Amino acid sequence: MKVKTILVSQPQPKADVASPYHELAEKYKLKIDFRPFIQVVGVDAAEFRKDKINLSEFTAVIFTSRNAVDHFFRMCEEMRVNVSNDLKYFCQSEAVAFYLQKYVVYRKRKIYPGKVLFKDLIPFLKKHKEEKFLLPSSDILKADIPEALEQANIEYTRAVLYKTVSSDLSDLADVYYDILIFFSPSGIQSLFENFPSFEQRDTRIAVFGSSTTKAAEDAGLECNIKAPTAKFKSMTMAIESYVKSVNKGR
Repeated sequence: MKVKTILVSQPQPKADVASPYHELAEKYKLKIDFRPFIQVVGVDAAEFRKDKINLSEFTAVIFTSRNAVDHFFRMCEEMRVNVSNDLKYFCQSEAVAFYLQKYVVYRKRKIYPGKVLFKDLIPFLKKHKEEKFLLPSSDILKADIPEALEQANIEYTRAVLYKTVSSDLSDLADVYYDILIFFSPSGIQSLFENFPSFEQRDTRIAVFGSSTTKAAEDAGLECNIKAPTAKFKSMTMAIESYVKSVNKGR
């Protein structure tokens, strides 16, 4: 069946940012909508106190995302914790490191950025094993993060400062799309929390990453489009190839 409509389970790209999805829509005359299936909500100070974690005791923080940065400083403010100028920041990527400028004077702080993958940060952490590390995170944490820290014998304390919850998608109950695109197991979970009786039928399912693929298959879905692969490094590359194949003769 030909593809005319696609729903991407992520927020709408900013208008001033070139999006490969916009190019895809124009090139193949597709209707591509964006709707986040999950959202991040902060843990409040009262709930966080139950974990009995004293934020002022730590000498270094490990940041894996911008959300982690936002919620760390939010919690410090709510708990009235003074963030020391000597605090060291270990960031999974340069993008996360630069984001710190929202809260601190970048050039005056001890900031150690990794490349992209969490494992790239391990050598920096090993050089500073004497630090007392805090790992701000969501309630959902990729398994490779604690595994990498434990293999490197890095002692740390995990602080759950925000949670990933399903968005309300009730307004989509009677809306049909040819392709649904998912990027995380949480997105699959949200689909079935919102629509427990969802049946795939002619809807094509696109998944990014092995954990998303597994979650979709475990839920009984057929994964028609997968990325990344050796052939398709990005989701848009995989989608374009599929659309080319099924929309021949349009």
